[in-house]
Amino acid sequence: MIDPTRGGRPASDHRHWEVMLVATREPDPRQIEGDSPVFVISVAAQLSGLHAQTLRSYDRLGLVSPGRSAGGGRRYSARDIALLREVQRLSQEEGVNLAGIKRIIELEQLVDELQGRVEELLDELRSVREAAEQATAMVHRSYRRDLVPVDRRHHVVVWHPERPE
Repeated sequence: MIDPTRGGRPASDHRHWEVMLVATREPDPRQIEGDSPVFVISVAAQLSGLHAQTLRSYDRLGLVSPGRSAGGGRRYSARDIALLREVQRLSQEEGVNLAGIKRIIELEQLVDELQGRVEELLDELRSVREAAEQATAMVHRSYRRDLVPVDRRHHVVVWHPERPE
């Protein structure tokens, strides 16, 4: 059917272009959960600016290890895409070889893990300090009010007059 409002083009042509636009629109990896493996290798290659074979090589070398689908196909997450871009940047702009990039990635992961552990320990320290403050306050509330603290830096002399014998 010819649609006169579309310059004589078929009406289905319009729908076809809409589908094409939706299908070719690049998903924004930042809008997808960081660890969700959702991108097939062809999409991951396009988003990272690398060839699909390069992604397979990086997987074999252990640089970027994507998740796997039930059928065994690679599925890349937004975090994987960012890591692929970083590998590309380090390789092309900084001149780092792949072994060096792998070491950098390992060290960055170690730093992230250690920072997480530091946060856990700081939370634990806060809890312990709070418990100690509560215990100290409870002890202070239990003090007798008729006792007066004495500053031990000063000597207290009590004078007793001599008694006649």
